[in-house]
Amino acid sequence: MQQIDALVVSDKMEHVQSLVRILDGLLTNVYVACTIKQALEVLGRQPLGLVFCDERISGGSYRELLSAGDARRRASRLVVMLQTGEWDEYLEAMRLGAFEVIRCPVQPTDVEMTLINATRDQAHRAAMRMTA
Repeated sequence: MQQIDALVVSDKMEHVQSLVRILDGLLTNVYVACTIKQALEVLGRQPLGLVFCDERISGGSYRELLSAGDARRRASRLVVMLQTGEWDEYLEAMRLGAFEVIRCPVQPTDVEMTLINATRDQAHRAAMRMTA
């Protein structure tokens, strides 16, 4: 699997710990931000392949990451972590541009499938750039 760096955006320590435990060894680097402001700062410094973000966190929500132009370009694959798992919330996140939506507590198989899809997407994009 091609290596992808990720950012975990959550103010819930159990979400951070669980996700970092799953991602450990699967990704090159995993960064953590507890606020949207911190997340935007990290994304402003370096491109990341995936951003896992709680639907709501202190000072905002995943919507702010999707609407931040520069951050969105740098981290094109935003994974929203829903607390409730309601169908309407899933559809709204996808409509707004989320790469994937998973439910908390996160399950290893959901995270692994997201990584597989992100790797395929990254390879596809690289191939498209080479043919353009």
